[in-house]
Amino acid sequence: MNLASRHWLSAILLALLAFLLWSAFAGMTSEEVKAFEGYKTKAENGDASAQYILGDCYASGKGVARDLSEAVKWYRKAADQGNAEAQSLLGRCYYFGRGVEKDAAEAVKWYRKAADQGDAYAQFELGYCYANGKGVAKNAVEAVKWYRKAADQGNAEAQSLLGDCYTIGRGVAPDSVEAYAYYNLAGRTDEDARKMLAVLEKILSPRDRLRGQQRTKELQKEIEAKIAAKKAEDEKKSGK
Repeated sequence: MNLASRHWLSAILLALLAFLLWSAFAGMTSEEVKAFEGYKTKAENGDASAQYILGDCYASGKGVARDLSEAVKWYRKAADQGNAEAQSLLGRCYYFGRGVEKDAAEAVKWYRKAADQGDAYAQFELGYCYANGKGVAKNAVEAVKWYRKAADQGNAEAQSLLGDCYTIGRGVAPDSVEAYAYYNLAGRTDEDARKMLAVLEKILSPRDRLRGQQRTKELQKEIEAKIAAKKAEDEKKSGK
């Protein structure tokens, strides 16, 4: 290869490298890249919160090129230190096979660790796993238990599925009024819950619809009180 050809090839390779770098960071702000570098420094020094956030950066491609394998790596480091959010997302990675091979049993393992620490998303997912026998033996009663814990923290998906449980009597005694209340709460953001509520509206007696509306208000107050109590407890633990 003559000198001219080498220069031509080098120019092409440099252009390609520049394009790849530009593509990896396209759409990112300098602030995002700077923030990523800050989290990375803290994460490499063992900070669990920074490790969890760094995992999120890799998972979403914020401040760095998207890399699900790297996301799993940093979620795991944080999860091993007891970070509930990282444990929950690590469970999600295993459940859906994102950045790691699908493994429902491993997903349940991490969901449970996070759920035991009060993570609402993990509680909902653990309930779903019990309801459908994913990574654990099917157990409708356990499903209701975990759905309720998540629902008590305002998780709309858990509230909606808890409504299903009360409607058909799965893992709990059937109770159309209680089902109405949970669908009513979840229906503020969950379309499936709104559809189920519409069905109940047509088949319940006026008296039971009124009871359902009253129960909705009671549940809302109960949930708000539990959320406030949990927030106060968390702040006490963190020393705020």
